[in-house]
Amino acid sequence: MHVSQALDIINSYKPNQVETLADLLPIELINSAYELTDTVTLRKRKLTLESMAWLLVGMAIYNDKSMADIVNMLDIVDRTGKPFVAPSALTQRRKNLGESAAKALFECTQSHWFKQANLPNWNGLTLLGVDGVLWRTEDSKDNAEAFAKPTNRDGKETQYPQVRMVCQMELSSHLITGSAFDSYTVNEMKLAEQLIETTPDNSLTLFDKGFYSLGLLQAWSSHGINRHWLIPMKKGLIY
Repeated sequence: MHVSQALDIINSYKPNQVETLADLLPIELINSAYELTDTVTLRKRKLTLESMAWLLVGMAIYNDKSMADIVNMLDIVDRTGKPFVAPSALTQRRKNLGESAAKALFECTQSHWFKQANLPNWNGLTLLGVDGVLWRTEDSKDNAEAFAKPTNRDGKETQYPQVRMVCQMELSSHLITGSAFDSYTVNEMKLAEQLIETTPDNSLTLFDKGFYSLGLLQAWSSHGINRHWLIPMKKGLIY
């Protein structure tokens, strides 16, 4: 299964009950993530940081709903306990939060959920998979500068900028354990190198043959403790 298929399956599961979101994202975990960034200045804002985090997760799960609908579903309120329903204010809060806080929140939740999950293993090793995917983004000047547009045979740019992303996933649960993304022009193997630092110990990672790079594979197995990889052998390979 390709990572894009797995992500589609995950995205298609939208639980009707959201009461457990606070259990999945405890306030202590949110605070730990924010303490790693410069978001403490937002603590005096009308919308609490934990509410902002729950809103971001809700937007990812229920991406077919408007922001106002998600606020109502999650019962997000301001510091006074009143419903917080001003879309423009929510958009501004999200911008103020910044990408560093969102990244820290992802890393903290990923680590927390991975440790809490009762995952199967093979010969004492957690089974992981790494694969790449391309995303089309909104056609804006900022996105075009950040991520670039592919070109056709005639050298003409396509309509949408594209993001190249490499994800690492636990194979039994489809839990994302790491991700890296950059411009369309960046090689997948370069992105995969960014996952080495956060790869769990005592693990076996499966790659497809497009990731064959001696430097990548050697670095993968030499970092951490008991980290292994498996990749299809290329035709005509001499070893």
